[in-house]
Amino acid sequence: MELDTALLSRLQFAFTVSFHIIFPSITIGLATLIAIWEGLWLKTANPVYLQLAKFWIKPFAITFGMGVVSGIVLSYEFGTNFSEFSRLTGAVLGPLMAYEVLTAFFLEAGFLGIMLFGWQRVGPKLHFFATLVVAIGTWISAFWIIAANSWMHTPAGHIIVDGVFQVDSWWQVIFNPSMPYRFSHMLLAAFITATFVVLATSAWQLKHSEHKAMARKGLSMTLWLALILTPLQAFVGDLHGLNVKEHQPVKLAAMEGIWPEREAAAPLLLFAIPYQQAEQNRFEIGIPKLASLILTHDANGELMGLKAVPAEDRPNVAVVFYSFRIMVGIGLMMILVAVVGTYLRWRGRLYQSNGFLTACSYLAPSGIIAVLAGWYVVEVGRQPWLVQGLVRTIDVVSPLPAERVLFSLTLFVLAYSVLFGVYLYFMRKLIRKGPPSIGQLQQQLIGVKASGYAVALAKQLKPTQEQH
Repeated sequence: MELDTALLSRLQFAFTVSFHIIFPSITIGLATLIAIWEGLWLKTANPVYLQLAKFWIKPFAITFGMGVVSGIVLSYEFGTNFSEFSRLTGAVLGPLMAYEVLTAFFLEAGFLGIMLFGWQRVGPKLHFFATLVVAIGTWISAFWIIAANSWMHTPAGHIIVDGVFQVDSWWQVIFNPSMPYRFSHMLLAAFITATFVVLATSAWQLKHSEHKAMARKGLSMTLWLALILTPLQAFVGDLHGLNVKEHQPVKLAAMEGIWPEREAAAPLLLFAIPYQQAEQNRFEIGIPKLASLILTHDANGELMGLKAVPAEDRPNVAVVFYSFRIMVGIGLMMILVAVVGTYLRWRGRLYQSNGFLTACSYLAPSGIIAVLAGWYVVEVGRQPWLVQGLVRTIDVVSPLPAERVLFSLTLFVLAYSVLFGVYLYFMRKLIRKGPPSIGQLQQQLIGVKASGYAVALAKQLKPTQEQH
């Protein structure tokens, strides 16, 4: 079988970006949670909040480092595997990447050291400020990355001079039509991902760890967050879907499995097997008219189908179709978990329900899987375009020997598999080790100048011990 350079280049980038996105999806939300816990500690002097912050700061550091290492590769791949794309769009995307480095990466790097190692070297308020800055830095980083990626989906604010993209309006480039929806959707996804990582860990610790107070607090807080964030994400996702319908109708047709040029009263397909060559679905199970109702607010509304464009302008329908249902299915499961947790809390059985705690302890990767599935919907659904309607992926692939691309892809798979195994090993080790005790925290923080930490811990230590 003849190797295809374009396909291998796409697979390599898909693999490396899939690996990378796991880590920012955790760190964006986890940095925010750590800042919240530290702020609550300063406000209430409850040492359990400090225990949560101190415990999760090490997993955050490892995950942050993995994100930095795996992210560096992506910028090089643009130049090596898609060199013509870099030449055509460099004037638009290059500055956006530079803004991300200048406004986010340097900000995070400048305060990360204080956040990780400054507990006994600076006062509590300065340390909290550093933690807050790192959290905000992760949001800013996501802003610029999503702005650049969204421009590729809904390009705006540019002119084309001799085939090369030039910026006409930076405002329109950054705030392109899909950017606000995609940024909100991704930021919420990151918060939910971290929420369920902490939720799962807290549920496990409640059953297997001696630090019951911290586990109860972590479980309680994350269930409240899940109850707020998961329905909000469903609402934002619906708005995002309406935006996709307006600007990328072919992607929406693939998501919904709609083949006719125009289909009125389209059903919401719960299951089907799309056949790309036959241009039809088989074994459909759906709810009549619901897709039209959701997307047009009219049960008999018309939706554009895949046959409205030539076959060469359609994405891989099966990948988009199934990925979308995985993402939505996990989202609905998360909402259910939040509702059940609220019911158990109301009945006073939240911390005693072994079945619920066991189920929650397996949910750590749920947010990550949903993010990856959503990313495949977004990126595969845009194909065959790299810049929607303007630049085809096949036209900007570097003329590399296919064997070299296959060799580098193989190396990435092997290296990243080992790296991910090491990451999981240390994460498991940290979680099993658990947090420092309240007494240990007091000893660590004694001697800090103007240490509100040590003073408050001394006041809270006795009641906390009695609680245990």
